[in-house]
Amino acid sequence: MVQQLRKSITTLIFFLLSGLALAQAPSAPLALKPDAPDRYVVVPGDTLWGISQRYTDSPWRWPELWNLNREQIRNPHLIYPGYVLLLDRERGQIRIESPQAREGGGATTGTAPPPSGPSGTVKLSPRVRAESIAAEAIPSIPASAIEPFLSRPLLIEPDGLDKAPTIIATETDRVVLAAGNSAYVRGIGDSKEANWYVYRRGGPLVDPDTNQTLGYEAIYLGTAQVTRRGDPATVVLTSAVQEVGAGDKLIATGRPQPVNYAPRAPGTQIRGRVISIYGGLGKVGEAGPQSVITVNRGRADGVEPGHVLALYSRGGAVRDMTKAKGASDAMIGLPDERAGLAFVFRVFDRVSYALVMQISRPVSPLDVAATP
Repeated sequence: MVQQLRKSITTLIFFLLSGLALAQAPSAPLALKPDAPDRYVVVPGDTLWGISQRYTDSPWRWPELWNLNREQIRNPHLIYPGYVLLLDRERGQIRIESPQAREGGGATTGTAPPPSGPSGTVKLSPRVRAESIAAEAIPSIPASAIEPFLSRPLLIEPDGLDKAPTIIATETDRVVLAAGNSAYVRGIGDSKEANWYVYRRGGPLVDPDTNQTLGYEAIYLGTAQVTRRGDPATVVLTSAVQEVGAGDKLIATGRPQPVNYAPRAPGTQIRGRVISIYGGLGKVGEAGPQSVITVNRGRADGVEPGHVLALYSRGGAVRDMTKAKGASDAMIGLPDERAGLAFVFRVFDRVSYALVMQISRPVSPLDVAATP
């Protein structure tokens, strides 16, 4: 009985691992571009996405190129200006050579100490000095396109702003405030935070498949700085992208987190829908390159920062011109058409935010986002 149980467990594990391997296996062998460089030096301004496209048209399969057995650098997420990428075409792999590796591992390298002459004089000769590489790792995607979204809240739970500090009065009873105006805020209390974001709860983010409200979009209004603590506290608006008024909420600012992860396809099959275009009005608007979209799949569904999703325009229904008008089978559904790629950079439990990277046709709310 025990032996039979062990055999059953072994068989089950085998099938589970086989299924996982199949789910994660790429659909086709990775093809290098004919003009892919054999040697490339990373420069400031590069991104992992851009480097990926130098070698293949499938940037999300970039990890397949890395020679992960290389001792110098095991983590392709952390490469810096000055690193050299060397392509092994026979194996279809890339290895990285850091400046330190080329120079012999030291921070400073050069010739042996200059010899002394008979009279004690020293003969000088040129020496090579290797400076330390830049502290900033190469980002995955253009940092300027997503930086505001890394620290600012994007999603608000249904009761998420109920206890947030609130503007209760404005300077000289102004109806709306602009940059430079003062306001009075209740709820800051003894907080040591000096800088705050100003927000208003936006429209609901509704899952088009279940009609469940996943949260509310956070409408960013501007920034404020505390000039006098207390209850109410006095703040001055340091910037304003929209009009600010009584009832608007304050959220403490935070430091943006760097996005340093290689683009890759999800390890499981994910199929979701585009809920909204950030900054659009409800289900109105179209996403183009560098637009931020909201997808109804998140951490609970296996989505992670760095995942690349394929975007598909939903196929509509058209009449089969070979059928008689009014025939029961006259209307046919068209297939979804591939529209582009989006890079997931921020993930919540049931919602993700992604930057549209490549696009061949506009993407609209309710279009499909799925594993490439």
